Amino acid sequence: MRYTKDWSDFALLDASGGEKLERWGEVILARPDPQVIWNTPKGPAWERVNARYHRSPSGGGSWEIRSLPRPEWVIGYRTLRFSIRPTGFKHTGLFPEQAVNWDYMAGRIREAGRPVSVLNLFAYTGGATLACAAAGASVVHVDAAKGMVQWARDNAKLSGLAGAPVRWIVDDCRKFLEREIRRGNRYQGIVMDPPSYGRGPGGEVWKLEESVYDLCCLASQLLAPDALFLLLNSYTTGLSAAVMEYLLAVTAGRRGGRTSSSEIGLPVEGTGLILPQGSTAIWER
Repeated sequence: MRYTKDWSDFALLDASGGEKLERWGEVILARPDPQVIWNTPKGPAWERVNARYHRSPSGGGSWEIRSLPRPEWVIGYRTLRFSIRPTGFKHTGLFPEQAVNWDYMAGRIREAGRPVSVLNLFAYTGGATLACAAAGASVVHVDAAKGMVQWARDNAKLSGLAGAPVRWIVDDCRKFLEREIRRGNRYQGIVMDPPSYGRGPGGEVWKLEESVYDLCCLASQLLAPDALFLLLNSYTTGLSAAVMEYLLAVTAGRRGGRTSSSEIGLPVEGTGLILPQGSTAIWER
């Protein structure tokens, strides 16, 4: 399993009883996690929770705010800065386990020693975008949610990257891929972090398992002859790392190169173990 030990502003303190206990800067949050199927004893750290997210039996959920110092605050990873705030869908605006992928992409970009253009699809609040831009790449950042794109732009400003060569685009990612193919644009790096499920603007249901192969086929057509990587991430429990690696092998892999995959996770301070937080497959040359 791949993970980073380099967070200072974030820590996964413990995981038990369907929840994970996290420190975001000085704020302690408890959030549900379906991977946490054990009921180990909860120590004193759980008594310091500032806010806890409760799922509703009818779907969704809400935050129980106990003593949140402020509604929004900033944490950092290396030179990057991110605005954090609890949202209505249990998220905070950042997936800290993705830092291991940010480091991989930044390393490939720096090692290339040449101009690198990266396409970030389902780009959310811009973690991958900022990591690639800070490493010297030009980035096209695409997400269907206008609010998420603005949040990413705010993070870029916090990180001192407001003037970086980033195009901020609000669009459906599949439609954007199809238009880029017709326009003949190509990229040295592509990263995709699609949601497991959701609904489109017309009410259509999105399920990753039903759409991910077509996405990989389209994205592979946008790889430049000198492409460095295509990275696919998933939180869908039924989509294993090995399945995702196979997907990239039969799509991007037709161009040569090699594919690999692994779970990614976060170290749990209370146990010294690693909590799985999704899977990543990588095609690289």
